[in-house]
Amino acid sequence: MAVQARGRFVDLAWGSTGAKHLASQSDVLVVVDVLSFSTSVSVAVERGALVWPFAFGADGAEMLAREVGAELARGRSVGQGPTLSPASLLDLQPGTRLVLPSPNGSTVSRAAITTGLPVVSGCLRSATATARWLRRHQRIGIVAAGEQWVDGSLRPAYEDLIGAGTLAKGLTRAGYRASPDVAAAVAATARPRPLVECMSGVELVERGFEDDVKLAEERDVTDVVAVMQVGRFVGEPTPS
Repeated sequence: MAVQARGRFVDLAWGSTGAKHLASQSDVLVVVDVLSFSTSVSVAVERGALVWPFAFGADGAEMLAREVGAELARGRSVGQGPTLSPASLLDLQPGTRLVLPSPNGSTVSRAAITTGLPVVSGCLRSATATARWLRRHQRIGIVAAGEQWVDGSLRPAYEDLIGAGTLAKGLTRAGYRASPDVAAAVAATARPRPLVECMSGVELVERGFEDDVKLAEERDVTDVVAVMQVGRFVGEPTPS
């Protein structure tokens, strides 16, 4: 049963099902997938790119890219051109259009869009700016994307807990009432562990993508917030 939040309130849930759950009690949803969708989106929109999320493995990504005149980001293993790797997006030019599939954050973003609520993408590198942007809303739902086990079930991810908690910390300091899940996420940020030590970080380092982990661990390096507009994320500067 959904809790009917009153006043300024922030809650947290996991995955696409969590996004749909939070929609009933929220005015806005923020998707957090630190390794690496949300970090990739942050890097891209900071450079003036437009990013269409797309569910990983679903048919139609190439068709969407053609329809909107965008490049289709490939898997990290491609090794050239734009991919899900944040490091591969550092040289994007302003106005670049990018369709960005991913198994977690992009899929959750698509689920969030279907709720009809405003949607933003949050990560460590834009946490303070995103929290500041979110304060225009009363009831905020943070959706931690998590990862997947080999059977496809949701695996809660440490990096997304820390990302959600870091973002929520700015909201609770601004007077938002926190759900128990949010309070636990905020408490986890008191002594954060390096992301290279968490399961997702270890996997990326072993595959040769340590730079992606380093980019994801950057904190408050941009005031550009990734905001969903007409099915795509765009960068919206937030005053300091």
